[in-house]
Amino acid sequence: MESFFGIDLVSLIKTAGYLGLFGIIFAESGLFVGFFLPGDSLLFTAGLLASQGFLNIWILTPLCFAAAILGDNFGYAFGRKVGPALFTKERSLFFHKEYLEKSRIFYEHHGPATIVLARFLPFVRTFAPILAGVGRMHYSTFFFYNVLGAVLWAIGMTLLGYYLGSAVPDIERYLLPLVIAIIVISSLPSLIHIIKHREIFMRK
Repeated sequence: MESFFGIDLVSLIKTAGYLGLFGIIFAESGLFVGFFLPGDSLLFTAGLLASQGFLNIWILTPLCFAAAILGDNFGYAFGRKVGPALFTKERSLFFHKEYLEKSRIFYEHHGPATIVLARFLPFVRTFAPILAGVGRMHYSTFFFYNVLGAVLWAIGMTLLGYYLGSAVPDIERYLLPLVIAIIVISSLPSLIHIIKHREIFMRK
């Protein structure tokens, strides 16, 4: 099986199981150490494996949904507690300050909708809930967008993999190009906005 950025997604999912998947989605959704995790591709591949009987879609879908919501909630609470101190933290193996800064700019220009849009952007999705907490977004507003984003991303990506896996014979042979195409397509709306306003997002 082809790997994605050096990660054999199928082997990872089969080894990690339901609890491992929950932990990965939770971490990428709200722990700043989770920015490097393969969220989109993992959800899609997990759905595909469910279509082949390796996982139960009725367990997988709510599990990923719950992990996405709880991860974002943790990030929000962390942001409210730590606040501006994050921006003075030195870069380390598990913390990239430049990703936080780019996420802050993205957040400033989209407001609450960032919580939904960021789900489909690597790196940004990890920091968006933290910044919502730093900015003290009203929790009811945050929770609404958190749930909406989790439905579209965690459930949507998983079911897409499941239904394509059910409809297309031997789809696993095309897993790598499919994953890349899905990530690109799902990121397009946000990426187009960033390109249009690149002078803002590239400022120091």
